[in-house]
Amino acid sequence: MKVSERWLREWVDPAVSGAELAAQLTMAGLEVDHIEPAAPAFESVVVGRVIDLVSHPDADRLRVATVDVGVAEPLRIVCGAPNVAVGMCAPTALIGAVLPGGFAIKPSKLRGVESRGMLCSAKELGLAESSDGLLPLPADSQPGQNVRELLALEDSIIEIELTPNRGDCLGMEGIAREVATLNRCEFRPLSTDSVPPVADTVFPVTLLDPVDCPRYVGRVIRGVNPAAETPLWMWERLRRAGVRSLGPLVDVTNYVMLELGQPMHAFDLGRLTRGIEVRRARPGDRLELLNGVVVEPDVETLLITDQNGPLALAGIMGGEISSCTDATRDVFLESAFFTPASIAGRARRYGLQTDSSYRFERGVDPQLQRRAAERATRLLLDIAGGQPGPLVEAVSPAHLPAEPAIRLRPERLRKLLGMDVPAAEVEEILRRLGMAVAIEVDHWLVAPPSSRFDIALEVDLIEEIARIHGYDRLPGNRPLTRMEMPPQPEGRVALERFKETLTQRGFQEAITYSFVDPAFQRCLDPERQPLTLANPISADLAVMRTSLWPGLLKALVYNQKRQQTRIRLFEHGLNFIPAIDGLRQEPYFAGVATGSALPEQWGAPARPLDFFDLKADVEALLALSGEPEAFVFVAVPHPALHPGQSARIERAGAVVGWLGALHPRVARELDVEGDAFLFELRLEGVQTARTPMFQELSKFPASRRDLAIVVDESVTVRAIQDCIDRHGGERLREAWLFDVYRGKGIAVGKKSLAFGLILQDFSHNLTDSMVEKTVSGIIAGLAGQFGATLRV
Repeated sequence: MKVSERWLREWVDPAVSGAELAAQLTMAGLEVDHIEPAAPAFESVVVGRVIDLVSHPDADRLRVATVDVGVAEPLRIVCGAPNVAVGMCAPTALIGAVLPGGFAIKPSKLRGVESRGMLCSAKELGLAESSDGLLPLPADSQPGQNVRELLALEDSIIEIELTPNRGDCLGMEGIAREVATLNRCEFRPLSTDSVPPVADTVFPVTLLDPVDCPRYVGRVIRGVNPAAETPLWMWERLRRAGVRSLGPLVDVTNYVMLELGQPMHAFDLGRLTRGIEVRRARPGDRLELLNGVVVEPDVETLLITDQNGPLALAGIMGGEISSCTDATRDVFLESAFFTPASIAGRARRYGLQTDSSYRFERGVDPQLQRRAAERATRLLLDIAGGQPGPLVEAVSPAHLPAEPAIRLRPERLRKLLGMDVPAAEVEEILRRLGMAVAIEVDHWLVAPPSSRFDIALEVDLIEEIARIHGYDRLPGNRPLTRMEMPPQPEGRVALERFKETLTQRGFQEAITYSFVDPAFQRCLDPERQPLTLANPISADLAVMRTSLWPGLLKALVYNQKRQQTRIRLFEHGLNFIPAIDGLRQEPYFAGVATGSALPEQWGAPARPLDFFDLKADVEALLALSGEPEAFVFVAVPHPALHPGQSARIERAGAVVGWLGALHPRVARELDVEGDAFLFELRLEGVQTARTPMFQELSKFPASRRDLAIVVDESVTVRAIQDCIDRHGGERLREAWLFDVYRGKGIAVGKKSLAFGLILQDFSHNLTDSMVEKTVSGIIAGLAGQFGATLRV
């Protein structure tokens, strides 16, 4: 919401500066995003009246104007604007003037004719992005008057970022009420007297869906002047609010929206048939909108129609079929209340975001429609003339929002704010905010204004008092509550430990959207059909993720495009997995890594990251369970992973995750540079931990034996370790792989694996014969299961 400070001070004029005013609004919950001047700097630009105009002797598109700028001798200025005319007033830059962008005006000759200044358009003064000609100034403007003074450009634009619950502040009146309340000063509400009808013309209105539209006010105005122009003061106020002028009929409705917060619409009465109907869309309905887009509204969309079909998307945008044109002489003004639920999400469904839908989604005052219609009528009659008919109102009182009476207790106020607010101040704050306050024996009974959809409970009233009293004036009390330490079960690994482990290993946490790019989702999990969003934020965030990989890889690509080469990211979050019984939401923990294995340094040679580097990171996570041996890495292909570098992670036969290198084809499609490695773990499957238990240490010495065997390339180390554990018996304490060899002396298709074995007993020393017996049993088991032979 862009607010002109000068316009605001016509409603309420507190004795504070613009900066102080912005700080007040921010502290009251209406966050000021920034403040900017109403116009860029320029100087020596005055009102000039064209008193003579002749053709340029040597240029068909140029004319030579004689311009009165309030000095003894008029100026001769060469001008190419198509709308320059004798008698018009326009901004005139004098010699020595400096326009926005540092453009200085100097004496010049244009095609041989001397020019002593410049007649300016709105664009040249920085007041518009584009212009078709000179900026017309009021005909009664005084030549020589400073244009900045005439247009009151010494003004600031305060841009306020409103939260969704403050729809009441989407108009100048709502903002002014807030400012008046904060400063305890006079609030000057807009006076809107009824406009008496001078004609009997009415256009009937029927509410076929009173639940979504319980009030609709309309008025016919005949004989408006199609040649009328929007007055400069209104044009300038619209500009400062960020609204483009489109002619009086549209400008008046936009102006009332900015003043009061009530969106309105003007229909060309000559293009309407028999009467207005407000209803839901029906099969076969079709509408071309004002922006040229043709929509086929679904049955949940509310429409404004006549006997011939749809005229507008209610509360969103009008249709081309009933729009006002330069030939429009009879109009039908609409001022309606549409419930927030009937408009919320509908605009985005059709790829739209309008000022009207933005306000209706947040809630418009259901008692404002007649007042707004009267205000718009008066403005339109003053600008374009015409003969107004009587107001026509269709209303369903039973479907209008209820106006609750809320009990506010002083003790509850004291408990939540931690302080006593004087009763007189409480009553003043509430009344200044437009609330009716009745004083009861031990409480207040408060009726919020119809514009405040966000006030329904006692705590809402307390929040209002805290806002206006000042959050910075509330005491900082210690909480008066009993603090309990929650239990930390040892049989479950806390999520924080997973995060700490990867952080210590050089990873950084990422947080990505739960909705992802359909292309990324399709590449990484083609076997699942994700849930498609009905109203996505954008086309590349259109489906719910079934894996954390799409978001992580998008973050990876983003960083690679910014010259980051060594990237380690992890994330935890919900995956949304389609199932027969509905959508399952399961927590997962995932990571992605690319680049060099180690940071650049002098102590170790540089080498690229590989599969086993990331496997070591994953094993560090799994070791937090206290039983890393319970997890098995099974070589199984995955559609998103490299066929030779892909592993399924299992625990007790259940799949708990995946690990591998990104498939080269997928990497090309997603624009990933270099080799990327990923893992994903189902948290429910890896957080269960073995409870630590005391285990006695043996008092007797251990014996070590090294065992080097030759096996087929297809035999996995895990399978060999399982075999060693089975045949090692109770005396085998530990077995680990310390060498892998392929090359001279080893046949093709074979590999040599060397294991270290630790043997120990709890009751006596082991003799050589005991050790050899155990090792022989292990060798025999390996030979029988894998055809293993000792390497000699």
